[in-house]
Amino acid sequence: MEKWPVLNQIANSDLEGLGRSACSPRSGELTARTASADKVISSVCPYCGVGCGQLVYVKDEKIVDIEGDPRSPISNGCLCPKGAATFQLVTGSHRVHHVLHRRPHGTEWEQIPLERAMDMVAQRVKDTRDQHWEAERDGQELRRTMAIAHLGGATLDNEENYLIKKLFSSLGIVQIENQARI
Repeated sequence: MEKWPVLNQIANSDLEGLGRSACSPRSGELTARTASADKVISSVCPYCGVGCGQLVYVKDEKIVDIEGDPRSPISNGCLCPKGAATFQLVTGSHRVHHVLHRRPHGTEWEQIPLERAMDMVAQRVKDTRDQHWEAERDGQELRRTMAIAHLGGATLDNEENYLIKKLFSSLGIVQIENQARI
């Protein structure tokens, strides 16, 4: 029969209960999830523009854990609650792995392949741009469309925002903003 915890602490000269008296057979068997990782990849938290460093632990090409990077001069290994939940964002069972589409005037959603959905979006962007293109006005060269706008979300990192800005600017879209700045 195990001794009462206080008696264990006294017997082990562990008055604060932080040493041997706090251990159990189960705690002796535990290892960190990160110990079995094949590789560790440095990354940046995707949630806001702060850019906190993250360490992504990968085993068999699957993410097994994401933690704050203690080498990061920005966050010193700390993550906010949203950043700490990045692992669930990436691996959660709630993630949708297909595209739902409802036809115009339809009442039911149907699953379609991602490739088809991407082609549909690209065609709609092209059609809208072509229909609303402003080459010039009053002799002033414009080369733009005001029929398309973009509002990015807080989950986009700086690199993604940079690429979106470059892509949309090359399409003549001038109304580009990010929620992180609003």
